[in-house]
Parts: sequence; structure tokens; C-alpha cells
Amino acid sequence: MDNLDTLPVWKQKIANFINHRFIQNGIVALIILNAALLGMETSSSIVAAFGQELVLIDHFILGVFIIEIVLLITIRGVAFFKDPWCVFDFLVVGIALVPATESLSILRALRVLRVLRLINKIESMRKVVTGLLNSLPSLASVAGLTLIIFYVSSVVATNLFGNDFPALFGDLGDSAFTLFQVMTLESWSDGVARPIMEKIPYAWVFFIFFILIATFIVINLFIAVIVDSLNNLDTDPRDPLQHSKLIHSELIELKNQLSKQQQQLEELTRLLAAQVKQQ
Repeated sequence: MDNLDTLPVWKQKIANFINHRFIQNGIVALIILNAALLGMETSSSIVAAFGQELVLIDHFILGVFIIEIVLLITIRGVAFFKDPWCVFDFLVVGIALVPATESLSILRALRVLRVLRLINKIESMRKVVTGLLNSLPSLASVAGLTLIIFYVSSVVATNLFGNDFPALFGDLGDSAFTLFQVMTLESWSDGVARPIMEKIPYAWVFFIFFILIATFIVINLFIAVIVDSLNNLDTDPRDPLQHSKLIHSELIELKNQLSKQQQQLEELTRLLAAQVKQQ
């Protein structure tokens, strides 16, 4: 939110109202209620009994969301659309305003995306998503490493097991899919490795090395990159919120130091005045 001191008085009042803790908690409650209603609409029996009531409540909640968006645009103006989270809220709410014709019937199902507004309303969720987005460049490198490992392993597996087990390793695509199953550890032993080992006893060497590299090392690399991004989020100078908090804490510290120096100056002035009177 922009600095309220620079806004006109009437905009400050609107901002104070929309940012009030009670209002924000109420909006979060409406988002959760809206999610529950959308889930209830999937039940034909509930719709048959309370269909009209569900529609009315849904329209009421949508109206509250629209009013919130309009108030935020009124306060922030063009700056509203410079905030990615605000644009996300705008799009999610705006989807519900598009007529759900037969060609656009999917838009009705997309109403459930309103639940994702919780990410913007709950700071801890927003922090996690921001950390995930910040980790994308590093995750791309890990994903590239994973593709290399899969490609090399698929070529080796096709050459080793393709002739004897064409259903699993007949070509590069089949091998890649089978190795993906092995990586997830889903029936890799009874469904893949042991039948092959009955005909090729030393096949266990390939599978053990593949699992160690693809599952335990690469997957942990993904986790490590995400965790590192979340840890660095608190000290990221590019984060405007963290940067403003840092400036605020520095200003408070500076104010305390000036207050102490003022007290010392006043004490020194009193001592000098006392010495002058004695002379």
C-alpha cells in the first residue's frame, strides 16, 4: 500500500477502512465460505434443495469482492495494476463477470480460482509462493540436469533391456516413462527391476545407481533450492515490504540515538550553567 500521508483525506479514510483488521478477516472468511459453496454446488442433491440460495450467496460474495477491488483501484489508481498480486485478484474476480455461455462454460468452473485469493490475504502463504517464484531460475538448472540424467539413462536402458523387455524399454519414450516410474519408487522393484533381474542378474546395478542419482540426489536438489530461496526471502533487498521494514527499523534506531544525544546535551548544558553560577 502506498504511503497514506501522501493521499487525500477521503482516500486515507477509504484505505483505513479497507485495511482494517476486521474487514480483512471478513474478506478471508468470505473467500473460505465461497470455496465451500462452490464445493456444495457439485452435489446434485444439495443444488436441488438449496440451489437458489447458493446462487444468491455466491452473488453477494462476488459483490463484496468487486467492491473491494473498486475501492483499491480508487485508492491506488494506476499503481494498483503495477502490483502483480492486485492484478491476480482483479483477474480472478473479473472471470466471474464474463457471461458463461456454452463456448465459455469453462469460466464457470474457473470460479473456484477465487480460493487462490487466500494466498494474497495470508502473508505466510504469499511468502511461500514468492519464494517458489524466486527459485524458478535455479529450479530451471536443476530441471535441465534432471533431463540430461533421464536422457542418458533412457538411452542406456534401451540398449541394455530393449530387446528382452520391449514393453518397458522398447524405445526411448518407453524407457523414459519406465524410468520415471522407477524414480517415483512406484512398484519399481516387483514391476520393473526383479522381472529384468531374472533374465539379466546384474541389472540391479543400473537401477540402484539410477535411483540414487535421480531420486535421492536430484529431488533433494529441488528441495534445497526452494528452501534456500525461502530463507533468502527475509533478507532480499528487492522485496519492497522487507525493504520498508528495514528502513522503518533504522529510523526508529536513529530516533532513539538522537533522543539519547539530546538528553546528554541537556545534562551537559545544566552542568555548564551550574559551573558558571559558581564562578
